[in-house]
Amino acid sequence: MKTTTLIIGCGDIGMTLGQQLIAAGQRVIGVRRGAVAALKDSGIEPLALDISDPAALTGLPNADTVVYVLSADRFEEEAYRAAYPDGLRAVLGELAGRKAPPKRVFFVSSTSVYAQQDGEAVDETSPTEPHGFSGILMRQAEQALLDHPLPGTVVRFSGIYGPGRDRLIRQVSEGRIAPSAPPMYSNRIHRDDCAGALAHLIQRTLDQAPVEDLYLASDCEPAPLHEVMLWLAGKLKVESTETIQSPLRRRASKRCDNSRLRASGYVFRYPSYREGYAQVLREGGFLPEQA
Repeated sequence: MKTTTLIIGCGDIGMTLGQQLIAAGQRVIGVRRGAVAALKDSGIEPLALDISDPAALTGLPNADTVVYVLSADRFEEEAYRAAYPDGLRAVLGELAGRKAPPKRVFFVSSTSVYAQQDGEAVDETSPTEPHGFSGILMRQAEQALLDHPLPGTVVRFSGIYGPGRDRLIRQVSEGRIAPSAPPMYSNRIHRDDCAGALAHLIQRTLDQAPVEDLYLASDCEPAPLHEVMLWLAGKLKVESTETIQSPLRRRASKRCDNSRLRASGYVFRYPSYREGYAQVLREGGFLPEQA
């Protein structure tokens, strides 16, 4: 009998994850508004449902594992509160009362919960003292899961990039680059590794292998933003003509340590920005024509 994974908030990452799980023989149900059209021909069973409607939550099907990867509608405190702590608590409350509750609930969080800004290394044991509303509310949602009787795992993603997530490439193609000093460490993870890490942890759950309650998911090489943009400029064959300050928010400079995730057996498809951006450049048609 197939195991079932329920993906709540089945957008870009959810669809990529779902297709990986289907390829591994799982049944996948994707929840999102407009699910039928959005998930057409994906192999993921669509379920159109608004989790902000308490009456609708009874329509959530039972599943072996649940992934909560919802995105806020907009970058506003009210929207973040509804999507993260309030929405997750409502889903947990519904699922906990089932005769067949899930074996584990995964919540996709963010490294925005960290306030470190001076290039410090951070891992799952590092203090989380976010200043902005997004990090504060994300941290509240994390704690709601960790405090809940249902088994739960928080996965904190760093900056996600991949197909369609090419803002940095476009900045570099316009001749813009971050300054070299002071260095601001940036952290990233390719969309396919976001899905891959989740699929890996779901399989460990189904195999009854140990799964921690918290993982930091970022690639294996934190790097100064200037270095990343300089590498992209070389691939794009453009010269940098403008130094930009906007990405250099000092509050964002830290180095994410993914040792716990790798120790669990996950092998990154794109261990650094070089492999990952090479794929995005190639697939996105950004590379200049060969002479």
